[in-house]
Formats: sequence, structure tokens, C-alpha cells
Amino acid sequence: MIVPHPTTTPPPTTAAPTAPTARAVRKAVVPAAGLGTRFLPATKATPKEMLPVVDKPAIQYVVEEAAAAGLDDVLMVTGRHKRAIEDHFDNAFELEQALAAKGDAIRLDAVRDPARLANIHHIRQGEPLGLGHAVLCARRHVGDQPFAVLLGDDLIDPRETLLSTMLDVRARYAGSVVALMEVPREQIRLYGCAAVEPTAEEGLVRVTGLVEKPSPDTAPSAYAVIGRYVLDPAVFDVLERTPPGRGGEIQLTDALQTLATTGTVHGVVFDGLRYDTGDKADYLRTVVRLACARDDLGPGFIAWLKEFAAGLEDGEGVRRRRTAA
Repeated sequence: MIVPHPTTTPPPTTAAPTAPTARAVRKAVVPAAGLGTRFLPATKATPKEMLPVVDKPAIQYVVEEAAAAGLDDVLMVTGRHKRAIEDHFDNAFELEQALAAKGDAIRLDAVRDPARLANIHHIRQGEPLGLGHAVLCARRHVGDQPFAVLLGDDLIDPRETLLSTMLDVRARYAGSVVALMEVPREQIRLYGCAAVEPTAEEGLVRVTGLVEKPSPDTAPSAYAVIGRYVLDPAVFDVLERTPPGRGGEIQLTDALQTLATTGTVHGVVFDGLRYDTGDKADYLRTVVRLACARDDLGPGFIAWLKEFAAGLEDGEGVRRRRTAA
């Protein structure tokens, strides 16, 4: 489904954010309009979200996470040249027929699974105006309901319950919820950063302010905002009034800063397994870690990794393995 992206003409800035609602969360928004320039030339004709992580595209892990948390309505905000994403989450009649004729039930299920995960919708972000604008593009679909936002560069291990925990916090406190992870101070410049104050619950903080990619010496904490949000629909009005910020883009962090001043933003501190596919080195580490965790691939792959790592200690060993390959 393609609908026009919303206007970002700001109304008067004196209006206060709408009071948070307490409705249950059923919808998820997955921004997937980025150009993937860090992975060129692989992403020249293939969306970065479709790069394989072992044997599934990265974006499928994200949709599986949303579905596992009970979010059965998923809107993907895409851009031009992202048709492959729509095709992946659609039925592939000819391929399914061919696999069925061969009696290949395992691969047939694997092909059918993406289309069965949730009710999946698509909208295009007409201009690359930032994450905040991508979220704003979802306004017509989301309406006045709370919703989750899941970024495709952050993969959360399927054994973790981060999103479910965030939904529980939202159900108890209303408002918006962000996922936080403590990072080395020198790395905070790569993230949105939260100023926080403790609550009576372990692992739950109140967010009092946010800043996008601060320098380490000015950052209010070492708590980075990672790519999971549960947002109150009040964020849409704030985004409409939010001018372009860092990089000339409309930053979701700036809108959440406005909401944080009203005391309606909480943070769930996450210390579990998170895989970053945002750059080449992290992407490779993600593939290796998830392959090692697989029952069907892990044992043999781990044994090979040990042998390969041992060979790295002397260049001759690496040369012999390269020749043998």
C-alpha cells in the first residue's frame, strides 16, 4: 500500500504534547528506507535490509521479533528500489508450487513463513528526511494507537524478551518507552544518549532528556538508545513541530526529548544479546554469532572456526588453508 508521505510544515510551537494514552499495543513500524551506502556495491540493487544473515534477510529477524511479542500488524516504511522487501513478505506461488511438487516440505515452510508472520503493509518515505520523518509517515496507518518501532540495524537475539518487557512497561505506565544499553563512553557519539534517573524497579529508569550523538565529554550518561521504541501516538504531534536537527534530518531523538520533559518517557536497560548489522565488521560478527547458535550449523562451524583461528597465529597456516580452499 503506497500513500503520500505527510507534510512536515510545523504548526505553532506553543502547543503542549497530547496526554499519553493507555491502549494496548498491536502495531509495529519498521523503517527501511535507507540507502545502505556503507555496504556498496552490494546494496546498489539489493536493499541493505535484504542482506542475508546466515540464511534469512536481516529484516525477517526484526519482523519475527515483533510477531513473537504479539504485534500482528507491521508497517514497513520503505523507499525507491525496495520492492524486494515487499516481494519477500508476499507469497511466491511458482516457487511454492515447485517445492511442493518436489515434496520439499522444509524449504516450502521456509518460503511461506515470511508471509505468515503478520499482516504486513508498506508505505514509501518520499524523501530521505530522517528517522523522525519515517515514523511520521506511519501516522495515517497507526492513527491514535500506541505502536512499536523496530530498527533493522539492531537485531535482538530471539531468546531475549526486550520488546515484551517494553510493552509491559508501556501497559503499566503509558507514555513512551525506549531501549537503553550502557556502552563505553567513547562510543556514545554513535548513538542517541539518554539522561536518566532511577526508579524503584531494577532495570527501569525514567528518561529526563535525550541528545543525538553527543561528544563523550558532553554526554549526560553512557546509556545509548538502541533501535527499539514503544511510542505513544502523542509523538506524532511533536514530530510535526520538530525542525530538522543533526544532519539536516528530523530526529526521533529530538521529539522524544520534548516528551521526556513531561515525565512520560521510560527506559528499559538492556544487557542481553544484541547484534549490530550497521557496518561491515559488525555485520560479519553478527553472521558468525548467529551461525554458531544454530543447532544445525553451530557444531561443525565452531569446530572450523577454532581451526581457522589457530591458523591465524602463523601466516603459513593461513596460506595453506587458502590454497586448499
